[in-house]
Amino acid sequence: MTDTTANTKLIQGRTGPWEIVMGLEIHAQVASKAKLFSGAAVGFGAGPNEQVSLVDAGFPGMLPTLNKHCVEQAVKTGLGLRAKINRRSQFDRKNYFYPDLPTGYQISQLYYPIVGEGVVEVEAEDGSFFNVGIERLHLEQDAGKLIHDLSPTESYVDLNRAGTALMEIVSRPDLRTPEEAVAYVKKIRTILIYLGTCDGDMEKGNLRADVNVSVCRAGNYDKFKQTGDFSYLGTRCEIKNVNSFRFISQAIQYEARRQIEILEDGGSITQETRLYDPTAGETRSMRSKEEAQDYRYFPDPDLLPLDLEEAWIAEIKASLPELPDDKRKRLMADYGLSQYDAIVLISEQAKADYFEAAAKGRDAKLVSNWVTNEVSARLAAEGKDFAENPLPAAHVAQLVELIETNVISSKIAKEVFDHVWNGEGSPAEVVEKHGLKQVTDTGAIEKAVDEIIAANPDKAAAVAEKPQAIGWFVGQVMKATGGKANPAAVNDILKTKLGL
Repeated sequence: MTDTTANTKLIQGRTGPWEIVMGLEIHAQVASKAKLFSGAAVGFGAGPNEQVSLVDAGFPGMLPTLNKHCVEQAVKTGLGLRAKINRRSQFDRKNYFYPDLPTGYQISQLYYPIVGEGVVEVEAEDGSFFNVGIERLHLEQDAGKLIHDLSPTESYVDLNRAGTALMEIVSRPDLRTPEEAVAYVKKIRTILIYLGTCDGDMEKGNLRADVNVSVCRAGNYDKFKQTGDFSYLGTRCEIKNVNSFRFISQAIQYEARRQIEILEDGGSITQETRLYDPTAGETRSMRSKEEAQDYRYFPDPDLLPLDLEEAWIAEIKASLPELPDDKRKRLMADYGLSQYDAIVLISEQAKADYFEAAAKGRDAKLVSNWVTNEVSARLAAEGKDFAENPLPAAHVAQLVELIETNVISSKIAKEVFDHVWNGEGSPAEVVEKHGLKQVTDTGAIEKAVDEIIAANPDKAAAVAEKPQAIGWFVGQVMKATGGKANPAAVNDILKTKLGL
């Protein structure tokens, strides 16, 4: 059996081709200093149970108070997803019992979410675009955390996360390959970071995905799209809390293969919740699917329905920053960048801002190359995000200016960049200090050319029959001038001297 390939959405099984169908539920922690229904602080790194109010701990008689900032963040996210903002929404209690849930219920939104249907445009690896439908976004509170590895006989409960505001973004079953699923999560993450509604830190669990995977026979997905009849799709399994792009891809590949093998052996898929074990590289059963359980959802009696004013929604909409899709189109229009370059730049807000600061009045394509290649590579090697970039944008602008004005060659520019990155000053200062100015004095270049031709008469004679052999002479001249000769001048002089 083969995995999905870039040019097909089919997986070959023993008995014929299959299709994967996926929908994702992304849980994004709302960027807020306080929890959804209490004034307790939110933050990473506090000691166990240091950020817990009486509301979070489920003390009798404690009443929830809705955090307006979290509501605003949810509305902002809905607008960023080009989704419908529901003027009226409602909080429900989802009842279940677990040690990290002291109230015995989670406050969520089942029937009337704050955000309805939307659509997200996602860039595939090959530069094409595909749309993913958003079914809903609802607000809910997170549960606490159980710690099992501090004692061989006891489990500990940390309620610091309990009550933290989460946005659950539910997609339509529009995703067809592991690559598409990863691209979709990356796009959602980028939008949230641009909006400032979630920091997107997957390592801390601030953004994680539940991946619903099913498989069906080739052609059935198209029938589902035409009719909306879910019976054409296979039984889905939900892989809970996957918190890295790599694990999302690996979990989908494993789960799709597992389901196909069961079906081809004559078995049936049990709808269930599964966990992905990255060490073993496999998914394993966690519990039967929640439809089998009765959560006894009902409207929370302590919280009134949430009514939003149209003017407030309009105010939030007016405050939105430039979003990734708009920025991509503008960079292409204003700077003449290719779609690929624009997509790479907008992948991080800080990277796009840095590019624009460096590109003022300069060759935008050249600036883009330096930002996306050299600067990005140095930051990656040091394990830094673009927001932590120590190099001023003015330095990249000056480096590009030195190349444009023929003060240095592109090759020498890399040496200059090394010195600048190591803190030796601006590009202009480095060029002066290390004597790296390009040799444009044609007399000096002619002298080097004459000496090399004189020392290699046989090679000079052969160039007439094999003009591409001029490359050898160019290399020798550059070597003789310490790489500082102007390449265009070298080529012109060589062609004249060698009669080309």
